[in-house]
Amino acid sequence: MIRGKQYDEWHRQVFDSAPEHADEASPWYQLVLEYLGPVEGKRVLEVACGRGGFAELLSSRGAQVSGADFSEMALRIASEHARRSNGNGNHVDFVQADAEKLPYADGSFDIVISCETIEHLPNAVAALSEMGRVCRLGGLLYLTTPNYFNAMGLYFIYARLRGRRATPGADQPLDRVFLFPQVRHMLKKAGWAVIRSDGTVHQLPIRPGHDPVRLPVFESNRTIRRMLSPMAFHYFVIASRNSSS
Repeated sequence: MIRGKQYDEWHRQVFDSAPEHADEASPWYQLVLEYLGPVEGKRVLEVACGRGGFAELLSSRGAQVSGADFSEMALRIASEHARRSNGNGNHVDFVQADAEKLPYADGSFDIVISCETIEHLPNAVAALSEMGRVCRLGGLLYLTTPNYFNAMGLYFIYARLRGRRATPGADQPLDRVFLFPQVRHMLKKAGWAVIRSDGTVHQLPIRPGHDPVRLPVFESNRTIRRMLSPMAFHYFVIASRNSSS
């Protein structure tokens, strides 16, 4: 499959550029950890686990973790890293899978985590429905995705008018642009009920061709951060699976 090969190459390039980078240090993972609470004994699935750093972290905290990813290369890197660190007793069940057709039985997990993923999928609603299918009733979804209801969205429009690619994932095979109301609508359509939202990374695209300027002052206060979450670049929701639909 061409898309799979493209993602294999993308993961290889990202890993080769910074092999020591800790994926779990990414701002969206830090936000998930802030809300996640104790996971010991819980069945956790990370959809699009990438190179596995966050899945390993949750395993080290006592969770029963499964990590699914479309890319064989990403899982190869994840498995090798897990093998090297096996002395700490962690174990993650890594499986190659399409987010739109997960190879797990109904209600297999207490928690599903999906970070910076749905924007790279052909059918985000189908994937969200699958995440709901494999999550038990009353289970929770922790999801993040880029949000363009902000200055970055205006920059995206400007870049498109100039014939440029402006989204951060533009080097990936597929990268879509969502506004936070669209994210909430897709979750509802897939059978999830949003119970909390937040966001992280507030930034301004000051100069074309340069990295945006971060505004970390908005990250340090949770109340302010949540008020500004519709304008954060990474929109975060916790949703509950409250029906069998």
